[in-house]
Parts: sequence; C-alpha cells; structure tokens
Amino acid sequence: MAAKRIFQGLPWWVTWIAVPGLVLVVFGGLIMSVVGFVAAVVFRLLLLVALIAGLIYVVRKFTSSSRGDW
Repeated sequence: MAAKRIFQGLPWWVTWIAVPGLVLVVFGGLIMSVVGFVAAVVFRLLLLVALIAGLIYVVRKFTSSSRGDW
C-alpha cells in the first residue's frame, strides 16, 4: 500500500525503468553472485549424478561379463 502512494504521482517510466535499473545497479553484483552459486551447485550436482551413473554402469558391465571372477 505504501509503495502505491510513493509512486502515485510519478511518470510510468520511473516505476518500470528507473527503479528496476537502480536495483540492478546497486544489487547487480549480489544477484550475479547468487545466480553463479546456484549454477555452480546445479552443475556439480549433475556432474555427481553422471559420475555415479558411469560408475554403476562400469561395475555392472564388469560384474556381468566376468561373473564375479575378478
């Protein structure tokens, strides 16, 4: 409610262009840090899943072909 009263008499471009632009300038580094951290975590998670799947595939391939005769 208070935000509506603050922006009530201002032109549309202040609300939709200037304010978001200022937020990006002030918090842009923080936003990019958070996005970068999330992307790194997702990448590492996918890498972990791929490595585990590869390990399971290799173990099953060797155990099925050699029938436990290591």
